[in-house]
Amino acid sequence: MNAGAALDDSGRLSEREAGHVGDRGVSLRWILVHMIEEYARHNGHADLVRERIDGVTGA
Repeated sequence: MNAGAALDDSGRLSEREAGHVGDRGVSLRWILVHMIEEYARHNGHADLVRERIDGVTGA
């Protein structure tokens, strides 16, 4: 990634990757939003595991 890249800059996915997304063209904005979504989803899973181990909720 270029430090001077704009969020509306775009790239193309491979055909295999596009099969999961539905389109080959993606913007840097799209990539960053989906990375944040995935991070949040997995972070939530880690919280559930930690809560089962130590019993502390909402920490």
